[in-house]
Amino acid sequence: MDPNVFSYIEAISNTGFPIVISLYLLNRMEKKVDALVSAIEKLSNTHSLIHKG
Repeated sequence: MDPNVFSYIEAISNTGFPIVISLYLLNRMEKKVDALVSAIEKLSNTHSLIHKG
């Protein structure tokens, strides 16, 4: 079995299922928000270059 599975099982038994699910979803969302911020910054830079020239 994957070692991470044991840490998830331990976390569920210690804190409860809803808390573990919330933390998991927040972690996934954070990665997607970081990617979105990066894409917006690139778009902003491209927009600035186009309108300067």
